[in-house]
Amino acid sequence: MKALTVSVIVTAGMIGMSGCATYGGPAVSAGAVNRVMRYEVGTIRSIRYVVVDDNSAVGTLLGAAAGAALGHMVGKGRGRTLATVGGGLAGAYVGSQMAKANAQELTIRLDRGRTIVVVRKGMEFYPGERVRVVYSGNRVGNIEPL
Repeated sequence: MKALTVSVIVTAGMIGMSGCATYGGPAVSAGAVNRVMRYEVGTIRSIRYVVVDDNSAVGTLLGAAAGAALGHMVGKGRGRTLATVGGGLAGAYVGSQMAKANAQELTIRLDRGRTIVVVRKGMEFYPGERVRVVYSGNRVGNIEPL
């Protein structure tokens, strides 16, 4: 029981401290630092809700390992083995689901007459909203409301 209590306290501390180093502004990739980018202004014409699936095995594996470790702390003998296997399976499922994120597929009519379609996660946009589309080369770096 002591090990479970320590695990919970350590996990809560890690989660609590994880946000200490940020400013709270929008996230920008490290590749955007000191890079000249261009932007265009446009209007969102339509929105389709999608789910982005990272499809990475890393989350599944980490979840399985954490679940198995926590399950191993429960019970004795055959019960411990079942708890370890069950914890691993539950952790794998949770880890795979954490790789998914809700997003919006935005159809944007740019003021220059061109129409683009971009998938964006992390912000909520609405049809008719004016936005600034920031480009880094041929890739969209960010979409911001005006």
